[in-house]
Amino acid sequence: MEDPIQLKEEGNKYFQASDYEKAAQSYTQAIKLSKDKALQAVLYRNRAACFLKKEEYAKAASDASRAIDINSSDIKALYRRSQALEKLGKLDQAFKDAQKCATIEPRNKNFQETLRRLGADIQEKLRIQFSTDLRVQKMFEILLDENSEKEKREKAANNLIVLGREEAGAERIFQNNGVSLLLQLIETKNAELILAAVRTLSGMCTGHKARATAILHYLGIDSICMWMSVDNEEISLAVCNLLQTITDCLLGQGKEEHHGKEEALVLDTKKDLRMITTRLLDMLVSKKVSGQGRDRALNLLNKNIPRKDLKDHDNSRTIFVIDNGLKKILKVVGQIPEMPDCLPLTENTQLTASILLNKLYDDLRCDPERDNYRVICEEYIKSKIDPQNMDKTLHAIQMVSGVLQGPFDLGNKLLGMKGVMEMMVALCGSEREIDQLVAVEALIHASTKLSRATFIISNGVTLLKEIYKKTKNEKIKIRALVGLCKLGSAGGTDYGLRQFAEGSTEKLAKQCRKWLCNTTIDARTRKWAVEGLAYLTLDADVKDDFVEDEQALQAMFELAKMSDKTILYSVASALVNCTNSYDTKELVPELVQLAKFSKQHVPEEHPKDKKDFVVKRVKRLLKAGVVSALACMVKADSAILTDQSKELIARVFLALCEDPKDRGTIVAQGGGKALIPLALEGTDVGKIKASHALAKIAAISNPDIAFPGERVYEVVRPLVSLLNTERDGLQNYEALLGLTNFSGRSDKLRMKIVKEKALPDIENYMFENHDQLRQAATECMCNLVVNKEVQERFVADGNDRLKLVVLLCGEDDEKVQRAAAGALAMLTAAQKKLCSKMTEVTTQWLEILQRLCLHDNMEVQHRGLVITFNLISADKELAKKVVETELLEILTFIGKQEDDPKKQHIINVARDCLTKCMDYGLIKPLSRA
Repeated sequence: MEDPIQLKEEGNKYFQASDYEKAAQSYTQAIKLSKDKALQAVLYRNRAACFLKKEEYAKAASDASRAIDINSSDIKALYRRSQALEKLGKLDQAFKDAQKCATIEPRNKNFQETLRRLGADIQEKLRIQFSTDLRVQKMFEILLDENSEKEKREKAANNLIVLGREEAGAERIFQNNGVSLLLQLIETKNAELILAAVRTLSGMCTGHKARATAILHYLGIDSICMWMSVDNEEISLAVCNLLQTITDCLLGQGKEEHHGKEEALVLDTKKDLRMITTRLLDMLVSKKVSGQGRDRALNLLNKNIPRKDLKDHDNSRTIFVIDNGLKKILKVVGQIPEMPDCLPLTENTQLTASILLNKLYDDLRCDPERDNYRVICEEYIKSKIDPQNMDKTLHAIQMVSGVLQGPFDLGNKLLGMKGVMEMMVALCGSEREIDQLVAVEALIHASTKLSRATFIISNGVTLLKEIYKKTKNEKIKIRALVGLCKLGSAGGTDYGLRQFAEGSTEKLAKQCRKWLCNTTIDARTRKWAVEGLAYLTLDADVKDDFVEDEQALQAMFELAKMSDKTILYSVASALVNCTNSYDTKELVPELVQLAKFSKQHVPEEHPKDKKDFVVKRVKRLLKAGVVSALACMVKADSAILTDQSKELIARVFLALCEDPKDRGTIVAQGGGKALIPLALEGTDVGKIKASHALAKIAAISNPDIAFPGERVYEVVRPLVSLLNTERDGLQNYEALLGLTNFSGRSDKLRMKIVKEKALPDIENYMFENHDQLRQAATECMCNLVVNKEVQERFVADGNDRLKLVVLLCGEDDEKVQRAAAGALAMLTAAQKKLCSKMTEVTTQWLEILQRLCLHDNMEVQHRGLVITFNLISADKELAKKVVETELLEILTFIGKQEDDPKKQHIINVARDCLTKCMDYGLIKPLSRA
């Protein structure tokens, strides 16, 4: 349609039909085509009316203004703008428009009423503002008065924070010189007042770009970074939150609100964002910054620099950081805490820096960008390698170690630099403990790749053994042990591990548990004990002893709460080993005999790897609180909780869910909630394992308790994914049980199952040769047919759904028969069309129905009689068809029986059938014998 007038008429029709979306589209199209100013004014004010109905008030005000620009006396446009401005809280502007309307049409009662209402609202707003101004003034007086009572100060501080979070309160503080007064509170150096001021500023910045920009410029980024650098965790975190809030506003994230005139200003945020990024990078290498402050800066960079969505092609922030700050991040990962010139660090600083390196590398879009990243790293590391200055060289090796914990592929390339691997091995033989410490740790990270491990096995194993036996430094000893464990199990079995451990894995594991439980050792060192156990628990004797050590388990669970990628992976690996939830290859008996005959080594199952021992270990872990620890691990940041770690955790959960008796405990400790993200994200194997664990829980648990609130709807997709024919029979079966349980809870859940396209798979399993699968699928369908959309699919022409359900009612399997009869009873009760259709889909319908009505199982018999009643009630012709068969004799026989409480419901349905037939005049009244 190319005529704007016709489009306007079309829009009017849509508007009258309350289809405001289509009306707005028609008006928009007409505006594009129209060159007549008068018509444009009408179209704009009409579209404004649509936006008012859709509650898009800013757009309504904008369109009404365009109409007014064309015709300043357009009373409809003025009134609509007044309505929109009122909804946006701009009462004074709304009042002016209403006043103009009343001037043009002074007798219009609607305009007069609007003026009265707006006048009253403005007076109330002024009263509140005046009251708020007084409250703000009073609060600052109390806070800035050193002689004020402590309780009064605390109350005033809390009230100020609350006021700062409210839009009206934030604006009053801002307009009444509040930022300057808050700055005075920060300068008092009183921790409580500083916290109150910073939290108030955060509230004032939230969702308001103009105010956030003004506050950033007034305070100054240097001051904000200085406050974040202090060695006070609460203050440092509060300032970090303030800077994050400001950054969110500058990036256009967070809650969207309309704030009037400032939206007309085009705020150039790129300059401010770059300034913030530059200062954060400067913080990384400043000795004046505390360890906590450095962590905050790294966290802010981690959160705000890499793209959140890789579909967004703009990675300019990442490129800026690489060009201007990559060397600074490398300097942080290259720090050696044991050396005197080390920057202030926390236990997490260097790992957080490695995560940032990884995120930046992953955010690059092409090979030239990655090559630039690699070249900067290589040149910086080369500049640190100096054979004449061992301390400088140590920093270079530590940097390589840090990169290996971040972008691993890049780390491997750095290992290939001339002399790096040789230098690492040579440092192992140094007399200085610090050289050994750094070198051993680097060797451990480097040996993750088997190709590198081969080089180290031939060059460094002897040195590691020597270091382990001779050193008295626990930090070095534990690292040497982990290095040996890692290299020993590089082939994927515990055979090599036993060789390196010289047959004493239990002894080494005991030493690891001792280190793990020793709280006097720093957490950074104790984490190596966990990694050692991750390898040593490949040995069945070790895993059995480990789960019996309550103190060691609790120490490991406590360490798992740290934001450390290595610890999470190591804890998950150890638990997989203890629960035997790793994949095992089934040995073909014939091949085993053949191998024995040819005198080849055949690995045999360790007695403690048999089912009874595994079950005992699982029970012991559950008692120790492993579910709570796993739930805590799942909450870790995605950069720390890798897909591989997720898969391991999913494997453990599946092993824990094996016994139905334990599933209630797992749910109570947060296992159900923790499994959902594992089933939706991660490796394919991990998602399947987590989905299977969810299915086990869903099959027997009350969904309202196991997955409260909206969470239950998130579980449907993982369950449906298990219906795939590529999954094994047990996974199919338990997924069907879970979906049956869910579909019996609410229609909303039934709709979710339908939307996830589960119906075709469920129908396929209804005719599976496996009895249990067929039964589970039929029971699931029995619950689903309550849903109208499912019923409509049965009613639709060109499908055999109803025929298949009728035939299933004739199955010999009683459970399948009961479920199918239940489905048919509900379908025929809900849809009269299906009653006549049932008699047409198969010639066996009568025989099947008779069998149901005479069934020994009272539940099946009742369902058969209900189906019969539905047929009779649907149509007189159908009733006649029933009466002309032996079904009448069956109904008469059952209906004439004496009342019996045990089967009264059956007798009553038979009598209802006969009564209905009498009403039709098909049979004469009969007296009961």
